[in-house]
Amino acid sequence: MNIFILTAGSRGDVQPYVALGQGLREAGHLVTVCTCSSFESFITDHGLNYGYMNNDFIKLVDSEAGREMMESGGTFFGLIGAMLKLLKVAKVINKQMLRDAWNSAQAAKPDIIIFHPKVLAGSHIAEKLGIPAIMAVLAPAIVPTSDSVAIGFPNLKLGGWYNKLSYKVLHWGYHNYDDIVNEFRQDVLGISKFPKSTSPIETVNGKPIPVLHGYSGLISPRPKDWSNTAYITGYWFLDRKDDWRPPAELVDFLEAGEQPVYVGFGSMAGRNPKKMANIVINALEKAGVRGIIATGWGGVDARILPKTIFKIDKIPHSWLFPQMSAVVHHGGAGTTAAGLRAGCPTIVCPFLVDQPYWGERVYTLGVGSKPIPQNKLTATKLAKAIREVITNQIIRQNTETLGEKIRKEDGIANAIAIIESFI
Repeated sequence: MNIFILTAGSRGDVQPYVALGQGLREAGHLVTVCTCSSFESFITDHGLNYGYMNNDFIKLVDSEAGREMMESGGTFFGLIGAMLKLLKVAKVINKQMLRDAWNSAQAAKPDIIIFHPKVLAGSHIAEKLGIPAIMAVLAPAIVPTSDSVAIGFPNLKLGGWYNKLSYKVLHWGYHNYDDIVNEFRQDVLGISKFPKSTSPIETVNGKPIPVLHGYSGLISPRPKDWSNTAYITGYWFLDRKDDWRPPAELVDFLEAGEQPVYVGFGSMAGRNPKKMANIVINALEKAGVRGIIATGWGGVDARILPKTIFKIDKIPHSWLFPQMSAVVHHGGAGTTAAGLRAGCPTIVCPFLVDQPYWGERVYTLGVGSKPIPQNKLTATKLAKAIREVITNQIIRQNTETLGEKIRKEDGIANAIAIIESFI
């Protein structure tokens, strides 16, 4: 089977799909991953074909406007305002992404398309080619339920009617892109307009699109009223290559003292990464713990770090996290999964979208501290949370138990079985 995977965003939006693609390849399928061009070597290094997509989405996230959006994530209306400011430029970027995806799909000649909802082209290309489409998401963010409010919306606790309404509003938001989507459908694909009454999880004739959720039901249980076309498979982990070796300096640091605390915010930092770095360094010192800082957000000068803190760039979480006493991060789905799988007590400092959700799940499950939103983060608050999670024996036992259960799941195998059932 020839499988075409569409995704876009940061590494956290790409790596799980590469893991899924690698599993599909090992199951005998031909796999092409189409995403931003900065990930081409990452994809081909894992034995998958690469489908070109421009890198403008990554540039937008890393722009001043993108960083402003990250800082607005503390409130619903702040995030909506920032997204509306970006709408015009986002349309230009998505217009080209639609065409890039189509060009890559034509070259790949797929039998099925698996797509992230950020890439608007997925279901439309599948319709043109007359093949199945499956949406694949990393959070319970798009299938309606009365059990809980849609991610990113205020949790007003008004009951099931309000929760369902939040999903209708979310789905309506996709129609902001109707002009470029319909231009793509008519002028490029040669098919009819997409009806305004149709949601992003439906085909043009109203048939539901299957939705795979690449996370564990142990962390976010299946809502009781989901349709039978929504699936929770378990996480899609991409483990390090067998020939990977850690830097000698890092190994020496780990062996020189007590287990450190990991701190990394991925590509998240807002407009003042140096301030964020100073908060983290001061918090580790206040907590009296050794630390490892991942420098994705910049702002750290290794020459002036205390000897108790080690700076790293990119180290596989599957190798690093089992050696940590705790992990502090932004609450991205992949990083949260890696920490919990390793049995690490977790502190989430969320920026936006699904990150506050994962932070609340960590706290509710008793495997970490109450999340600290990035716009309220201080060295004192972070130091207090670190001391809490490394000294609280209940939290530590909960994380060990949950980690054992997650390690027994096989989300990739579950997803492959579902995908194969649609052909």
